[in-house]
Amino acid sequence: MTGFDEDDAFEAAARPLSARAMAARPAPYLDTLNSAQRQAVETLEGPVLMLAGAGTGKTKALTTRIAHLLNTGRARPNEILAVTFTNKAAREMKTRVGALMGHAVEGMPWLGTFHAICVKLLRRHAELAGLKPNFTILDTDDQVRLLKQLVVASGLDEKRWPARQLAGLIDRWKNRAWGPGAVPVAEASAFDGRGVALYAAYQERLKALNAADFGDLLLHVVTILQTHPDVLEQYRRWFRYILVDEYQDTNVAQYLWLRLLAGGHHNICCVGDDDQSIYGWRGAEVGNILRFEKDFPGAQVIRLEQNYRSSPHILSVASGVIAANTGRLGKTLWTDAEEGEKVRLIGHWDGEEEARWIGEEAEALQRGTRSLRPFSLDAMAILVRASHQMRAFEDRFLTIGLPYRVIGGPRFYERLEIRDAMAYFRLAVSPADDLAFERIVNTPKRGLGDKAQQKIQTAARDLGTPLVEAARRVLQGGGLTGKGAAQLRVLLEALDRWHAEVLNPTQSHVELAEIILDDSGYTAMWQADKSPDAQGRLENLKELVKALEEFENLQGFLEHVALIMDNESDAEEPKISIMTLHAAKGLEFAVVFLPGWEDGLFPSQRAMDENGLKGLEEERRLAYVGITRAEEICTISFTANRRVYGQWQSALPSRFIDELPEDHVEVLTPPGLYGGGYGASAPGVEQRAARADVYNSPGWRRMQARAGQPAPRAMVIEAQPVGFTAGDRVFHQKFGYGTVMGLEGDKLDVEFDKAGAKKVVARFVTAADRAGDVPF
Repeated sequence: MTGFDEDDAFEAAARPLSARAMAARPAPYLDTLNSAQRQAVETLEGPVLMLAGAGTGKTKALTTRIAHLLNTGRARPNEILAVTFTNKAAREMKTRVGALMGHAVEGMPWLGTFHAICVKLLRRHAELAGLKPNFTILDTDDQVRLLKQLVVASGLDEKRWPARQLAGLIDRWKNRAWGPGAVPVAEASAFDGRGVALYAAYQERLKALNAADFGDLLLHVVTILQTHPDVLEQYRRWFRYILVDEYQDTNVAQYLWLRLLAGGHHNICCVGDDDQSIYGWRGAEVGNILRFEKDFPGAQVIRLEQNYRSSPHILSVASGVIAANTGRLGKTLWTDAEEGEKVRLIGHWDGEEEARWIGEEAEALQRGTRSLRPFSLDAMAILVRASHQMRAFEDRFLTIGLPYRVIGGPRFYERLEIRDAMAYFRLAVSPADDLAFERIVNTPKRGLGDKAQQKIQTAARDLGTPLVEAARRVLQGGGLTGKGAAQLRVLLEALDRWHAEVLNPTQSHVELAEIILDDSGYTAMWQADKSPDAQGRLENLKELVKALEEFENLQGFLEHVALIMDNESDAEEPKISIMTLHAAKGLEFAVVFLPGWEDGLFPSQRAMDENGLKGLEEERRLAYVGITRAEEICTISFTANRRVYGQWQSALPSRFIDELPEDHVEVLTPPGLYGGGYGASAPGVEQRAARADVYNSPGWRRMQARAGQPAPRAMVIEAQPVGFTAGDRVFHQKFGYGTVMGLEGDKLDVEFDKAGAKKVVARFVTAADRAGDVPF
């Protein structure tokens, strides 16, 4: 800050409070608080846990508490340590404090993120960590590059033990405040038993480079405070009041840092919600907030329970779900808002039908024909458990021209792995596509560096040929040798095979797409990648292949994507938001759609397999977060079937649906589909739902026809064309009327009256009345 000297301020901080206190000013800001918020703001001495439920105004209470500390003269700006998780939250906090004080607040150097504050502390005491004050902070790429050198030097196979995987392991250890000498024996077997040794070598290398990674910023400061009592005592005197936002998201290292600093005066106020702890996969420990009273004896727990966001029905549903968790402190959210609409629950035949219905519902809400008033698309959000679920919605919205935005990542067809895969498909269709060739010629790595690619580019210009043909000429002339030449030859031979298959198909284009991704090594590249997002990229690739089923061939699919992606919407116009549940935390929308509530998808089977009951409870907290993003309208949906790894899987409603309180839920789907009731399906509700004509598609009618036929949980079934046999008359939107000649899996061999013999997916035809050939 301009004119601010930290050392002078620290010396001032050491003087008795009575000599520094300013006369308390009037505090009109207190009048805007409810009773619980005011108690949290005025309880300034000793440990305080502000247990703030969703939408209860915790940011308002936290910033008002800081303003009150300053306004009453309890602390100078530089004596307050206020910690957040994001720079955005820190900026908002400072702006709000200034607004409450009536002027900009200067001299608050200790309001910021954990990492930003620890950087300042570490630069002041770098020598105690074996560094110089001008140390550099490595980004992820630098970190992985350095670890790769160490893995190779140790004699390990870098393909079997990727450096990125080691980086994730070391980051996890640092989040738990384990230096190389403190890693437990149970963890020592990691990385072929050499993980700890590589960790130690990595730390020594960092010191030699005068560098630190992000995990070090906290770990070094915690170590300094633990091993240098004089430094710890100094900061305990200087930081008279400590405030922490989103305490439920702290990891072990952050927790230890806060406990050390607050260990003297205990003037620490932690704000959080144990029911919204959803980041366990990146080190957050919900136990930190659960044991606050044990860590700080005499702590006051103040519950903020008045919700200013959601309707009573939405809050009741959220409370009903989260009540099933055992590891929680407990609170009861309430609101004085109008009752509003019940939470709606609806089932669909498959994911595409789910996307269609949500698209139509969003348009109806936008027009105001579905509700008492119209809603802007900006006020609507679709919150999914897994990013691969987004594809069906993006495809549908692009097709019908419904503007949308993807929060927390690029749109489906703009993602790196999708663009790479599409480039391979484009080359298979048109080998002269130079842009596609440039994109994939060395992806995955084929030993073709910049110089090799420049040779091909030069040959293409000189010969006036596409890059693929130029690459052949360069190989024939011996312009490339070694591994790169051999790999390039393999790629060109594969391109020839794929193109020949496009011209004269012997198998479906869906199978060809899978072969292209496998033969090129692209799928294997992501399977070998141990980064946290690799699994999501593989799921996106599977979703891409699934999308091909709706088209006659690769060319048709590529044309479709090109056309819909060219239909860019105006950046200023309202858009419906699509994002993951994790990305939605802290946001709110008038209308929220929660699709994909099926066991295995949500709750995630992987989360339950890896973490058992702890994983299930975090998934339930994620459900609670999703529901409480909604202000007025909340719709939960599930499907009867989803395509998984190329096979139809019969899906059962999420176990969380069983926990929805029936008095606050409107069921739009006959529960008999699953051979019995679920969750909110009391007999009376079931009868009303059975009469609801919410869908009138062939799939919906087939789903109703199957009512009372229970499907075993997680049973993988061959996709069967329900209701069709050889000789049936059918109708197709494009090909017209025809007769079923044969069945193969989920496909029909149909002899169409005008279009001739075609193989079509069963769900794209409708049964027709033989007498009059009228679809029904």
